[in-house]
Amino acid sequence: MSFACITAVKAQSADDIIKKHIDAKGGADNWKKVKSMKMVGSMNAGGQEMQMVFTRVQDKAFRMDMTIAGMENYNIVTDKEGWAYFPVGGQTKPEAMTADDVKQSADELDIQGPLVNYKEKGNTVTLIGKDDIEGTECYKLKVIYKSGKEVTMCIDASNYYLIRQIEKMKANGKEIEQTVNLSNYKKLPEGIMFPMTMNFGQGEVTFKSVEVNPNIDESIFKPKN
Repeated sequence: MSFACITAVKAQSADDIIKKHIDAKGGADNWKKVKSMKMVGSMNAGGQEMQMVFTRVQDKAFRMDMTIAGMENYNIVTDKEGWAYFPVGGQTKPEAMTADDVKQSADELDIQGPLVNYKEKGNTVTLIGKDDIEGTECYKLKVIYKSGKEVTMCIDASNYYLIRQIEKMKANGKEIEQTVNLSNYKKLPEGIMFPMTMNFGQGEVTFKSVEVNPNIDESIFKPKN
């Protein structure tokens, strides 16, 4: 890292960057009004198109529905438990998630994101430097959730949008990293900015619609046997 970069990083604190980021994505007040969200889109992975629906209720529940080769698959996480049902992988009935998996997925219940009221949520944030991502200068924030989960958030230094998130997670007993690139931000009627494209490496999700505070039948957060 150059002396100029070090000086620029020191000139701003983590809280400075967090405030500018939250303001850029619509402001804390607007995000605090978001109590539920439904995102509809599709994912292209290896040339295969998959329809996807994400349904979330703040601090309560998250559901991802994925249609693959005509088969309905889903993943559900609540504040207490979770289930996975992927017949495309050979499952014949929903299977309960382990307590560790539920804990690892708890951040999915926070629609507002870990930086809004991060101290009250029990998260810690550290500014760890500045980086260049494909020609874009960004600030790197290390976020440690109350659960202990660690995520590195890369904030564009020019507009303060989140453009990359690197998440440390466990899979089959091993720690791995998942990188998500976020782009194509759109301002929703509620005044918040939302990334309409998310690239997970294995494939790219493009959202066709994002509804804020829709009425949601919470029975969808129970598995059907």
